[in-house]
Amino acid sequence: MTEQIPWPVADFDPVRRLHVVAAATPGATVHEALIDAPFEAVWAVAEDLEGRLPRWLPDIRSVRLAPGPDDGAATCRREALVTGHSRLRARFDVELRPGWCLMRSRFLLGGMAARAEPDGTRFAFLGAFRLPAAALLGAALAPVTDPLAQRSLRRFERLVREG
Repeated sequence: MTEQIPWPVADFDPVRRLHVVAAATPGATVHEALIDAPFEAVWAVAEDLEGRLPRWLPDIRSVRLAPGPDDGAATCRREALVTGHSRLRARFDVELRPGWCLMRSRFLLGGMAARAEPDGTRFAFLGAFRLPAAALLGAALAPVTDPLAQRSLRRFERLVREG
């Protein structure tokens, strides 16, 4: 009889997983910060897509989640209608679980991830276009979008502090 050796498993924490998604998505950028707050407080703000996402991402006017299954599963898959101030109106497939949110529409990709660290919570968010020239578009817009992303992170941190 041969001894069974367990199959090796490589698992990334949600923030590293978000960086992997960004690396595989042309033009995607990830912005992150270490927030001096417990994971539960940070994720409570992040997962409130309808209530708080429009408050820290200025180009989003509203998020409406379609009713989803309430089966107590750790991962929730739902559909969301997102409208923006820049005429954005898109349906997103949303994958949401503690520490992880990935939102995909036909033309956009967004994501959030968080992990607990000794000094707080590492929070990251991703944005990308899903277009043929997304890499060129992302690089061309970076001088504008990077400062906006940093301001969004500061707004997010402020919402976490407000509770």
